Amino acid sequence: MSVIVYEHPLSPYAQKIKIALDEKGVPYETRMPQAIGSGHPDNEFLKANPRGEVPALIDGEVAIFDSTIILEYIEDKWPEPFLLPRDPAQRARERMIEEVMDSTFEPINWGLGELRWFKRAEGERARVIEARAMAQAGGLYEWLARQLGEQEWFGGFRFGWADICVVPFLNGAVGNGIGPADDSPLRAWLARANERRSVQKAAKAAADSITGMQMVDQAVKSGLFKREYRDHRLEWMIRSGGLDVVLEGMKAGNIRFSNELS
Repeated sequence: MSVIVYEHPLSPYAQKIKIALDEKGVPYETRMPQAIGSGHPDNEFLKANPRGEVPALIDGEVAIFDSTIILEYIEDKWPEPFLLPRDPAQRARERMIEEVMDSTFEPINWGLGELRWFKRAEGERARVIEARAMAQAGGLYEWLARQLGEQEWFGGFRFGWADICVVPFLNGAVGNGIGPADDSPLRAWLARANERRSVQKAAKAAADSITGMQMVDQAVKSGLFKREYRDHRLEWMIRSGGLDVVLEGMKAGNIRFSNELS
């Protein structure tokens, strides 16, 4: 049985998993949960991840959720070529980069999607939130540039864990018009990363999926599509000036939170 990855192509968390599997040459099948975002259960998917969040990975009888834990499983089961270096300090540094991207950078892209695709806020209110997003991204680019230094890759001489965990988010930021400066070392790193077939494959799937999102704001307004406001996303929206966005979404019933486990 092949490895199954439950995903949505636009999810940077799912992109991390696909890139890692492709870098290691592990064959896999992708599935999108049925009625994703509608609040209706996909029972097979929920067996793999009762929280109802992508990605989830099924490997035979093994079912795993959370992108970091899935990456660790992939590294443990298919250790070659290795993604994490052997040095404990460097391993910790790359994991910290992943944590920053997952919890601090992701909500910036996600929040801009709330404004631009799902029309949660418009006019001056949207401009205030977008300005904060751009400033936050600028600070993170400075931090990432320090982590990269003069190295070719975040891990040094080879493409690895941290690179995989950064590239989907920066490609998303470029799509949102807030990518790193064109003449910056970080943008040069991104160009190198985007030359890899694993990254190109994930990026193409993401780009192809956008074609079906033109009227998605109407689905949100009608309550057919519910966006998940979980932990870091909820915090980001509130501290970036979008408390009313959250309250309005709760009142309209078109946002959701992670499933409670039972």
